[in-house]
Amino acid sequence: MSQGSIPASIPLRNDLVGEEPYGAPQLDVPVRLNVNENPYAPTQEVIDSIVEHVRHAAPELNRYPDREHLTLRAKLAEYLAKESKARLQPEQLWAANGSNEIMLQLFQAFGGPGRTALGFAPTYSMYPEYARDTFTTWTTIPRNDDFSLDLPAALKAIEDIRPAIVLITSPNNPTGTPLNPEQAHALLDKCATVGVEGADESAHPVVVVDEAYIEFRNPGVDSMAPLISQYDHLAVSRTLSKAFAYAGARVGYLAASTAIVDSLRIVRMPYHLSALTQAAALAALEHADTQLAQVEHLRNTRNETAEWLKQQTYRGVPLQVAESQSNFLLFGGSFDDRQAIFDGLLKRGILIRVVGPEGWLRVCMGTDEEMTAFRSGLLETLREVESRK
Repeated sequence: MSQGSIPASIPLRNDLVGEEPYGAPQLDVPVRLNVNENPYAPTQEVIDSIVEHVRHAAPELNRYPDREHLTLRAKLAEYLAKESKARLQPEQLWAANGSNEIMLQLFQAFGGPGRTALGFAPTYSMYPEYARDTFTTWTTIPRNDDFSLDLPAALKAIEDIRPAIVLITSPNNPTGTPLNPEQAHALLDKCATVGVEGADESAHPVVVVDEAYIEFRNPGVDSMAPLISQYDHLAVSRTLSKAFAYAGARVGYLAASTAIVDSLRIVRMPYHLSALTQAAALAALEHADTQLAQVEHLRNTRNETAEWLKQQTYRGVPLQVAESQSNFLLFGGSFDDRQAIFDGLLKRGILIRVVGPEGWLRVCMGTDEEMTAFRSGLLETLREVESRK
């Protein structure tokens, strides 16, 4: 539904007039590489486990679910201990309906009128909407030309702005850029010495690291989750949507100090996580190795696709490819009409994403067959667009 369909007689909030609902295109085309999904469906073994968990929960659907979902939180703690060597108690985990709800709860708990959230552009396009919906001021500072964090500028902005939330994505969306531990320590140490505008004088900014794509990182690239034991103002957001191939289940989670988790418990809706969602999440975590079986292949696909893209040219100039630790690539850099390239691919049944700085496009890694279609479709499209001028 477009915003234009809302008549003036409906008392929409003044700051929402003219806004459009967020969302990437959902089109029925053969090759969908636009929303960073895992292209490989759950195995029959996992499907059977989901059915069994749901069957177990079904007789109690007349009752409200466990609003504290402690069983799920314990399993998430076990997973992080294995995956990231983060030793956390179940009370330091929190789950919700996708990491989107986790983020909204963070803004509800720590943002609000008179508060500021600081991000680093380009970054995930939903962050300003979380800020808008919670009446939080959203401010960004630019990344370096290679999309890495401009650490001196970041530290100065924290000191000058005194934000309630410092939000950084690692790997970054839409660029795939990771946050290294030295940068993380510098941000956390700075925030430990800075106050928050509009809060008690003893308060310090909460550093939120959004690790939605962290499982796709190369070996040796660290998660920030183990740092939680050192910094009680660090919160790490994750999801089962991406690497776990669970986008339709809508399960996100947070790892943080119990103080941060308890803050989210204040703003969460009653019984926000359904019994069926909890059941499906437990099934996925019981089969984590199976669910993550395609991650290495997708990582290799990303690396191979990046090298292939760098060998292609547009108007005689080699394509640029942002270094990525995720399951997507930001590429182009010099596209003078990226919409025409998007449209040319779509005409060929291939859906990617117009996102990020001007001149760039983003493609998610698909199956081998989908990536073959993307390569041939891109070459045809580039020739077609170049021939017009």
